Amino acid sequence: MSTVALTELLGRPVFDPTGGQSGSVRELAVAPQEDSARIAVLIVRTKFGDRVVPFSAVNSMNGGLRIDTAASTWPVADGSEGLFLLARDLLDQQIIDVHGRKVVRVNDVELQQDSSNRHPSLRVGSVDVGARGAVRRLLKGLVPVAALRALLRQIPERPIPWEFVDLIETDPARRVKLKISHERLARLHPADIADIVEDLAPDEREAVFETLDDEVAAEALEEVDPKVQKAIVESLDSDRAADIVEEMDPDAAADLLADLPEETSADILQEMAPQERQEMQELLEHRENTAAGRMNTEYMALDVKATAHEAIEALRRFEGGVETLSTIYLIDSHGTLAGAVPLAKLVMASPDTPLLSLTQEPLISCREDASEMEFAQLFDKYNLLTLPVIDDHNKLTGVITSDDVISLLRSKL
Repeated sequence: MSTVALTELLGRPVFDPTGGQSGSVRELAVAPQEDSARIAVLIVRTKFGDRVVPFSAVNSMNGGLRIDTAASTWPVADGSEGLFLLARDLLDQQIIDVHGRKVVRVNDVELQQDSSNRHPSLRVGSVDVGARGAVRRLLKGLVPVAALRALLRQIPERPIPWEFVDLIETDPARRVKLKISHERLARLHPADIADIVEDLAPDEREAVFETLDDEVAAEALEEVDPKVQKAIVESLDSDRAADIVEEMDPDAAADLLADLPEETSADILQEMAPQERQEMQELLEHRENTAAGRMNTEYMALDVKATAHEAIEALRRFEGGVETLSTIYLIDSHGTLAGAVPLAKLVMASPDTPLLSLTQEPLISCREDASEMEFAQLFDKYNLLTLPVIDDHNKLTGVITSDDVISLLRSKL
């Protein structure tokens, strides 16, 4: 199987069955709904206008493309519905390299040619994001082909395999027609997705967040710079924004909503489920620079009489973030904080062991109105992973995690 560059094919002569030149190659296109890599259509520039030829009609690519159907039967290229045009939609466009975890610009496209059958076929093999593709395009037609190829052999390749490419399409209708999603991107770590998103233009960021799964979008949004985070949410419809905010950690969601214009925040809250909306409204009542303003309301709290077996069962049902699971808190019938059990102790205990016998001493907590400096010092002094937050009646109301403190310190740098 040989390879050929897209820019080498563009402009090549196209011959009909009589051997006469009927035009030249203007475009190659993929039909993503059928095959995301196979070249399905050839668009030919003729003196009568652009014409569409199925690539299956090409019977030779030597010295030009030879078509086995008469030029008079080639339909007019009056649109590109459902087609992804390689020159128009890829060359000089930004794409997401999910393997390299970055945004890059396409200089050329490498096509894999299979000539083993009667009709040759082409598939997109990779995109070239290095100098080699740029030089090929700049010097095409200006220097002899042999000299250009000799020069290109001295320039290192920078290909990205097609399976590692995520396309960016800002038009919602076209995303659907071309089946463009971000499944590959969604498999990256949220921090990597955030880095990629921050390198995109505003409309491209919106396009990415419109197609990501709610949970993935929420995790990535938490990692995005606060200014960019705010801009992304403001660009989304309130119902879509609400779906994402509901999946965020409550403390992060509350911080985001507090930074948004009041009208935008109200619209998002209105679209949220009643329980999540009430939780957000309660968190928004607290000042952001206090323990209550930083705490997470999703944590593991069990009755003071619970056993290790009951704790394991509760862990299986827990749907909150894993960062809060390093400690299980014990409360009485009034919700009063009674103890803290490190997860490591639970793992070593027999099923019938009372959790109260596994509690860690001393029991460290802070009040809801504790300042950021106060609870950060507690983390440092006692080497904590989580810190329970209590109200004036010692009732457990939330948990601050080490992630929260790290985010807090980063924002101060």
